[in-house]
Amino acid sequence: MNAASALRYTRLDTIMQVVVLPVYVIGMNWLLLGAVYWQSWRVWAGATVLAGMFSFGNWLLNNIQANWVRDRFSAYSQILGRSIVMAIWLCLLGAGFTVGMYKTFIWFGFTAYDGQRLQYSIYFQVIVILIILAIHESIFAFDEWQQTVTETERLKKARLQSQFESLKQQINPHFLFNSLNTLSVLIEDSPKTASRFLDEMSHVYRYLLRANEEELTELRTELAFVRSYVYLLQIRHGDGFAVREQISDAWMDYRIAPLTLQLLVENAVKHNVILPEQQLVITMTVGDDGLLRVQNNLQRRAVPVVSDRVGLSNIVAKYRLLGDREVQVVEAEGNFNVVIPLLEPEKH
Repeated sequence: MNAASALRYTRLDTIMQVVVLPVYVIGMNWLLLGAVYWQSWRVWAGATVLAGMFSFGNWLLNNIQANWVRDRFSAYSQILGRSIVMAIWLCLLGAGFTVGMYKTFIWFGFTAYDGQRLQYSIYFQVIVILIILAIHESIFAFDEWQQTVTETERLKKARLQSQFESLKQQINPHFLFNSLNTLSVLIEDSPKTASRFLDEMSHVYRYLLRANEEELTELRTELAFVRSYVYLLQIRHGDGFAVREQISDAWMDYRIAPLTLQLLVENAVKHNVILPEQQLVITMTVGDDGLLRVQNNLQRRAVPVVSDRVGLSNIVAKYRLLGDREVQVVEAEGNFNVVIPLLEPEKH
């Protein structure tokens, strides 16, 4: 955690410091010094300045510690454990500051040692700390709850959008017409190829029909579907289109959002020239970092295809909610790259 992160102050911190600190300083001095605090201008001024400095330093260290703990235990489910750790630390630190402040008062001759006053002052310090911590954590927990609700709604929206896109694919007359037209030609020219084409086409549509039943699917399942989808495209485009997989079996149990690869393949086919002399090559690889990289060479059509990029935007939005790492879209050195974080296998 850098210095800026450690020392960050929220609007709530500032308000509470302005409102609480003066009352706290007066209350603490009265407990430590008793009536003498009000009877001598020298004692009142000196004790107020010293207590203000001690209290501000204590608050500053508390803020740094609280930010450190929140950064490392930020999940909504960790609120109780985080609050206990912070309460123990803050109370110990506050008690230490109270003892240090009282000894400073004695050193300046403001009072003589009184163990009972010191004890009551530590109790007061602990109570104030616990009240402030309860207010802070309640507001913090409420904000996290609101964020969780918002993210859940966003995920629902992304899922509905994904279902809508999938539905459009299911009933896309252009894709269906091309597939049926290709099948019709194959039946006459190559019945054996036509039979396989029909099998792969059936696989594609079966997968599309059940794609939205689950949020995630295993990579092996998604790849099996994409191979069928790619086969249909290769029959239509011949040597002008190729897909290369370089993925080890170790990653096959990892999970991915259904139709992710199909949307990326479709996107590449839609926006690029596909000719035997200008082959469109899509490469799929997974590195040791668990990132699935889908890359295609760029050879854009002379007349760009009108696209609202909903499919790609939906993938980015969905993965932003599903995992810690986001989808990366990079266009460089004549290639279009999309990097998808694979999610951990389902635990049985």
